[in-house]
Amino acid sequence: MSAHCQLTGVKPVFGNYVSHSHRRTRRRWNPNIQQRRYWLPSEDRFVKLTVSTRAIKTIDKIGVEAAVVRIRARGERV
Repeated sequence: MSAHCQLTGVKPVFGNYVSHSHRRTRRRWNPNIQQRRYWLPSEDRFVKLTVSTRAIKTIDKIGVEAAVVRIRARGERV
């Protein structure tokens, strides 16, 4: 499972660890990605979405139908 959200498009961010002696090594911040199954009434089926926790709250607010429309507008397959 790749670490990107289908709804918001959030991806990992890269940066540096900085030690006490100020040596730098690369690190990565991963988004909180979850795989959720939603019932899509218009297509009479379940869809499995890979979304961030912020996107889960967005889906609760706008509804799964509107979220799927946004995902398809981004070019993702559902």
